[in-house]
Amino acid sequence: MKIKYCTCFYLFLVIIWTSTAHAKLKIVATTSDLGAIAREIGRDKVEVTSIAKPTEDPHFVDAKPGFIVKLNKADMLIDGGLQLEIGWLPTLVTGARNQKILPGNPGYFVASAGISVLEAPVTLNRAMGDVHPFGNPHFMLDPSNGKAVATHLCDRLCQIDAANGRYYKNNLNDFVKRLDDKLPEWQKMLAPFQGTKIVTYHKTFPYFAKRFNLDVVDTLEPKPGIPPSPTHISQLIPMMKDEGVKLIMIEQFRERKIPEFVADQTGAKVVILPIMVGGLKETDDYVTLFDYTINQITSALKTKS
Repeated sequence: MKIKYCTCFYLFLVIIWTSTAHAKLKIVATTSDLGAIAREIGRDKVEVTSIAKPTEDPHFVDAKPGFIVKLNKADMLIDGGLQLEIGWLPTLVTGARNQKILPGNPGYFVASAGISVLEAPVTLNRAMGDVHPFGNPHFMLDPSNGKAVATHLCDRLCQIDAANGRYYKNNLNDFVKRLDDKLPEWQKMLAPFQGTKIVTYHKTFPYFAKRFNLDVVDTLEPKPGIPPSPTHISQLIPMMKDEGVKLIMIEQFRERKIPEFVADQTGAKVVILPIMVGGLKETDDYVTLFDYTINQITSALKTKS
């Protein structure tokens, strides 16, 4: 009986060790584009949950209790940073009571760390609208920033899960190669339209515009986070005519009536774009997000030529 008991206990330990050794790292990302990067690097070694839906405004997310449960069990939290998630993430993290994902611990990863941030305000007051004090948080719309985030995330995964470090690094190399192969193609597609003046709904696209040499001259919002007003639109329309603005870029979750009115008055073309992976079925990973976006923009501008 003693031998049988020892054998069973040994088998029990082996089962526990095996299940632990093969358990996937549980990663919670605030947005689907950050989650897509985590999947690229972690692949079958990770289980990734994204909080913000790819079809909703990431500034305003319903902090559902189910997210607290996910965060409680997470090995890593990927926070975009720059206070994009300030309205909803802190409540979830506090409720999760998970030491691993608190600032200062390896399981807390800030994606914007090391990014060259645009539009960081020198001064800040309420009259400026909903301005992010540390700069524009939509940095993932520059594919070069996606590569930087992937590199830093790989380093962190290697720190947390050293046994699979080589696996993560190989996946990173594959991902970086795909981006490096694609970037010249995207730049070539947009090269004929360099300097094209565009208007956007919100200040969502400055990183994208800078990478591909487009000129954002104004927004439909009079100030960040402030809905378009009749006064602002009445001033915007003649400016767009004078400047020869050809494109109005809006996120898929925005209302359409005002952009379409402005387009009708100015002759500009409205392009509706997903800003996160999974916003449309054609954008199921980080690379295809840019494939779709750039195809939409070039098609619209060709019709305006």
